[in-house]
Amino acid sequence: MRFQHGSDLIDVLGEVYETMFEDVVERLLKVEEFSAPVLHGLIDDAKEEAVKLEKVTKEEANKLAGTLKQDLNEGAQYLAKTGLEFKDWLGFEVDTLESAALGKLLTVVDKTKLQMLALKNEVDKHAHPHTGEIIGAGTLICEQCGEKLHFHKAGKIPPCPKCHATTFHR
Repeated sequence: MRFQHGSDLIDVLGEVYETMFEDVVERLLKVEEFSAPVLHGLIDDAKEEAVKLEKVTKEEANKLAGTLKQDLNEGAQYLAKTGLEFKDWLGFEVDTLESAALGKLLTVVDKTKLQMLALKNEVDKHAHPHTGEIIGAGTLICEQCGEKLHFHKAGKIPPCPKCHATTFHR
């Protein structure tokens, strides 16, 4: 699959992101003591598995792992700052999600939201998702005009449909 081009590659990267995420959540539910280092290790294990199965190149897997860490970091920061629920961060009702793993994560996220904040040390605070990158489920807001883009599963970020800008935030 690693030799695919164009939209096929984006579909593959989205599928691998989802697979990595599902693997991390399944393993996370089995650990006795959750911590940021444990979560990082689980993400790194999922990354290595994707490369081992030749689904993506090592470089692609590294980018997907970074995106996964960033997504989880942004969610954790939102939860800690606002005290709201994970579904509020997503920006839409969770019953429309196509990811069973995200539903499982919702059952444990409140217990661990503050611990997940440790992820921020590894992810650049000023990083914003850009057009062409893969993003997990949730809502992105255009930095320029405020237009909302809803992702019900992992996918490629398009330019803003309203103003064609390329930088977003959650």
